[in-house]
Amino acid sequence: MNNKMEIEKLKTEIERLKKELKKKKKYGLVWEDKPEDVVEMCKEKLPVLKEVKSKEIITDKTKPVNLLIEGDNYHALSVLNYTHKGKIDVIYIDPPYNTGARDWKYNNDYVDENDGYKHSKWINMMSSRLNLARKLLTEKGIIVIAVDHNELFNLGLLCDQVFREENRLGIVAVVHKSEGRNQEKFFGTSHEYMFFYAKNKKVCNFQKIVLDDSVAASFDKEDEKGKFRLNNYIRTGGGDQNLKINKQHFFYPIYVSKELNDISLEKKTGYSKVLPITGSGQERTWKTTKETFQDRLEDGEILAQKDDGGNVQIYEKYREDQVIKTHWIDVRYHAIHHGTKVLENILGEKIFDFPKSLYLLFDALKLTAKSDAIILDFFAGSGTTGHAVLELNKKDGGNRKFILCTNNELNGFEKELLERGLSEKEIQEHGICRRVTYPRINKVINGYKTSKGEKIEGLGGNLKYFKTDFVDYKESTDRNKIKLTKEAVEMLSVKEGTFEEVENRVGFKIFKNHDHYAGIIFDQLAIEDFKKAVKGIKSKISVYIFSLGDDSFEDEFEDIRQKVKLSPIPEAILKVYRRIYK
Repeated sequence: MNNKMEIEKLKTEIERLKKELKKKKKYGLVWEDKPEDVVEMCKEKLPVLKEVKSKEIITDKTKPVNLLIEGDNYHALSVLNYTHKGKIDVIYIDPPYNTGARDWKYNNDYVDENDGYKHSKWINMMSSRLNLARKLLTEKGIIVIAVDHNELFNLGLLCDQVFREENRLGIVAVVHKSEGRNQEKFFGTSHEYMFFYAKNKKVCNFQKIVLDDSVAASFDKEDEKGKFRLNNYIRTGGGDQNLKINKQHFFYPIYVSKELNDISLEKKTGYSKVLPITGSGQERTWKTTKETFQDRLEDGEILAQKDDGGNVQIYEKYREDQVIKTHWIDVRYHAIHHGTKVLENILGEKIFDFPKSLYLLFDALKLTAKSDAIILDFFAGSGTTGHAVLELNKKDGGNRKFILCTNNELNGFEKELLERGLSEKEIQEHGICRRVTYPRINKVINGYKTSKGEKIEGLGGNLKYFKTDFVDYKESTDRNKIKLTKEAVEMLSVKEGTFEEVENRVGFKIFKNHDHYAGIIFDQLAIEDFKKAVKGIKSKISVYIFSLGDDSFEDEFEDIRQKVKLSPIPEAILKVYRRIYK
């Protein structure tokens, strides 16, 4: 009887818990799903890239090639998921802030303050793109996102969802207009934010740098590990707590040879005995214990020198590094003086609202991007990110590459241009990408004259300009596979970084850069001719072979298998798109 009662009680409790679980709300961001046209169209049309050869800029073939992609960034990110999955080191984006001032469109309509779904539309737009962007980052990769108060809280929850809360590196407040906006009723807004997230916080690192140039100048010495300055090893700060009487285990003798080239914790004949005593005779402490001192000594981070009075002093090599604060206050970050006016100077007119300070981007990249990093900005707008990458390379001799993606919207000039009777082709030349982003990068690379006639020297660099295009692909037919393969040539060149065409035959093409080759075989019957064409090439070759299935024809390449890396197309591309558009 008791067992039956216990079982019934247990069943009742289970049913109660089931009901509770159904009622239990999940923590996180919830929004109304508003389908986006540019996403939906990919169910029937697959994005590809088409090069605009007339906009190519090449100043040095030995240097990296940067990319500018004109088109909707969802389509560009889809392509990049094939060409650059897991290859991007840093992503910086400055998406629309959703102020309600008709500053962005959703499904070809401006989103204004009266739109009841304005937040859901913004979150939906950002969610689809951030999920694609995350797949592009290397395991050590970092994404930086600019935002103001309008979507601050939604973006935080969204980023925690996409990148996971444990990979949040920090939220930085950037003072971009110290005087504040004087037209606001309550607070005059003077700052915005930057969200820093890692793909994997456990393995990523910031670069060891100093953001403040005046501080950086003090690191006036250099060895094989990098720049440093000498700091006395005596702990002079911290008041009485760093006196000998309070920390006796930090007070110990260090012995230095006459030539100052040998330092030891062991007493040695003829060596000077050095104690942490100041010039006024105060007994203080060393900065570390004996054990830590010995470790740093063995690492080459300790040396001895004589001061002006001839006394031997112990110094540490203090490396070029600093604790990065979460508030960035610098006159160089002022958006008008170092954003708007910089862009006006380059283009000769004001045609873009609210570009970011060039120096804000310079510092964000200096902190996150190693010298050979690939940097992506898929809300490129005025091209400040590309400009900052070129400036940073010029300053430190780096070989960073940028990929900029932006649409070619007319930025509110549609009606005016139509009234002027311009053709559709002429109107397109007034869009953001062609009138702002590309001209800026072109002038920064090649040099330009300001409105005052001042000549600005070019920073150098290379650029390839692409537009997103589409291949009709409602179903996986042989005809559609052939069509996609023919239209994927530029995508494969972007994937391999091989842009110079060296062979163009009926059945195959071969491309190269300064140290790498890639081949595309459209017809299996051309394999033997292709092998003859690459016979004299000594480096490894990436070879893409058209196949209706997943066959890479390894048997046909058995005699040169050490030389080639084989991939079937379009199946490799289709696998990526199936994952994205499922």
